Amino acid sequence: MAVFSSKLLLTSAPFSQRGAPDTLPPQTGPAHRLDTIQHMAQGGRWRMEAMRALSEPCLFWITRGQGRVTVGGVQRGYGVHNAIFLPAGVMHCLELGANTQGLVLFFGRDHDPTLPANPQHLRVREATAQSELTALLEALNRESSQPRIGSDRAAEFQMGLISVWLERQIAVAPQDSLPPKNARKLVNRFTALVERDFRSSQTVSDYARQLRVTPTHLSRVCRDACGRPASDLLQERRLYEARRLLLDTQMPIKEIAARLGFRSQTYFSRNFLAQTGSTPSKFRQSGH
Repeated sequence: MAVFSSKLLLTSAPFSQRGAPDTLPPQTGPAHRLDTIQHMAQGGRWRMEAMRALSEPCLFWITRGQGRVTVGGVQRGYGVHNAIFLPAGVMHCLELGANTQGLVLFFGRDHDPTLPANPQHLRVREATAQSELTALLEALNRESSQPRIGSDRAAEFQMGLISVWLERQIAVAPQDSLPPKNARKLVNRFTALVERDFRSSQTVSDYARQLRVTPTHLSRVCRDACGRPASDLLQERRLYEARRLLLDTQMPIKEIAARLGFRSQTYFSRNFLAQTGSTPSKFRQSGH
């Protein structure tokens, strides 16, 4: 199988300097973007490993290593030649193993409407299918990094072929072992509510009330599905946003605290210190 060259992808600014994918300003060039997992993690491993969601679909193509991925509150192991597709707005995190390498394709906000509506974790075992996706990503990279006549249209065609590749692999993919359907639906609904309302001051009890279950039951289901209680998922999502706003914006810390539902800057700073070992101001100064 061809080996993907990431050199052209690394000519852009480091991830921490150009903003998280879900906060990029309107673009004048191609809507899609290609990056490597290693490059994205240069801005801090938390950018990959903390629970968060994007405002555009993305595709992870794991080319080396193994680890765990949590999507919609359900955790699975991943390995080489795994393709993980995430629609916009789905909470997820990718825990990086010691040798994890791979590519990430961000489809842009004005993406192909034929992309899958639901998250997909595909373990691609056929060498032909592995080579096909690598070749499509290489072709897309060439059109994006070496503009010439018709590059925009060619890139759109490559994106369409990637959509077709996903559709075909989903059709032949074996069913993974997953938590019971009712439990999976509950944790999916919980993470969707968290993604919608994490900026509020709602607690796990508030979410449990909306879901018509007890906080204990909600936490037990979350722990069974991804190894973490409901409170950890909620805290991680808020912590990711706090870190992102501290590094990717000049927003005052007091405003960040208010935006994330904390009753005071002091309470926010104390909470941030307890979770990271650093105050918000020192974290901002460190740059990662």
